[in-house]
Amino acid sequence: MSKSNQIWSFFSSVKLAIFTISTIALTSVIGTLVLQQKPDDYYISRYGEATARFFQILDIPDMYGSWWFLGLLGLLCVNLIICSIDRFPAVWKQITMDQTSFKVDRLRKMAFAESIPTSTHLSHDDTISLLKKRGYNVTRKETDNGYLVAGQKGGWSRTGVYVVHLSILVIFLGAIVGHFTGFKGSVMIPETKKTARIFNSKSSEAIDLGFEVRCDLFEIEFYDNGMPKEYLSRLTILEDGKEILSKDIEVNAPLKHRGITFYQSSYEGYRDFIITFADGSGKMVKQFPAPFQQQVEWNEKGLVFGVVNAEAIRDRVVRMKLWIKSDANEPVVQWLKNGEEMTFDLNGSPVTITTKQMYATGLQVAKDPGVWIVYLGCLLMMAGLYAAFFLSHRRVWIFFSKDNSETLLLSGTANKNKIGFEKSFQELKAAIRKEIN
Repeated sequence: MSKSNQIWSFFSSVKLAIFTISTIALTSVIGTLVLQQKPDDYYISRYGEATARFFQILDIPDMYGSWWFLGLLGLLCVNLIICSIDRFPAVWKQITMDQTSFKVDRLRKMAFAESIPTSTHLSHDDTISLLKKRGYNVTRKETDNGYLVAGQKGGWSRTGVYVVHLSILVIFLGAIVGHFTGFKGSVMIPETKKTARIFNSKSSEAIDLGFEVRCDLFEIEFYDNGMPKEYLSRLTILEDGKEILSKDIEVNAPLKHRGITFYQSSYEGYRDFIITFADGSGKMVKQFPAPFQQQVEWNEKGLVFGVVNAEAIRDRVVRMKLWIKSDANEPVVQWLKNGEEMTFDLNGSPVTITTKQMYATGLQVAKDPGVWIVYLGCLLMMAGLYAAFFLSHRRVWIFFSKDNSETLLLSGTANKNKIGFEKSFQELKAAIRKEIN
């Protein structure tokens, strides 16, 4: 064997595929047990300086992006491609070959082969009709010593394993596209504020979104012990200053826009407050951010107000003291629970005032243009696995002999599920006998 043939055989071997897949599976366990992309101090404190240095050499903290792990994936891709190129032509020949080219002696030696007594009542067209009713693609041929009818179905099931090979390559392609054209980042947006940038999770570099995201509202509920129970953010997308869409997002209910997904991930409480004015119907009239112990003015209405005192448990404000004065009235001072409403006479018209602690919503932001390619790869994989494991290439032949017109030869074969094929073969034999009788 020449050197080039040895190299080709190495890369097309099943042994290489088993070794590569097994190594990828085993090393993936490392990425599960060792937390990824943590600061260097984390690995030193947890595993010791020598082990942490070893981790750095092998890129264990970023194992799935390490040179050796990517090399294993590349080797698997090469193996799948060369293996498919090497074996697919023979499979294609099995699918497309002329089924009437088989010799009668070979048909008699098949595992499923029986001679059935017949008469002139059963014609060639009758057998063709029987096969077509059972989903077979039928061809026929007259030979020197008789007449051969051949039927096959499920030939494409032989390609199932190669569809699986293709699906793995498509999934890898989707991952590559997502890695080089997508991003993962985060941002903190205080209530009433907006931003057009986020920050890359790895490099902390700013990424322009191409539109603005505004946090209109942040709501949080706490357990009695002070632990957060659930929280949500109301986000609005703005393009050229125009509101495009708004949505309340929670931990498992993100917002998507232009292929970018915003996930609720965290929050931060401020010592600032949000003061909202609503009319008698409950419709918001105006909203103001109010820094703690600083005066805020609403000049159009002649109002001056602010939060002059507050009580907090840890970083959570439980109640605050609101001071408010209009040009026509004396100042009003009232203690309110966080989010509690109060009614105020504003120049002869009652308004509802709500005061709450200001929060910033923490968002994880991701863009992955390759995700649809990955989904396509997964669909291909399911289709390939279904074809490979649940379908079979079934072929049957019916031969009428000129030398012995009183019998016909029925034979068949299947590349998988021989038990199932035996059942259908016996049903076909019974149908032929019924036609004869």
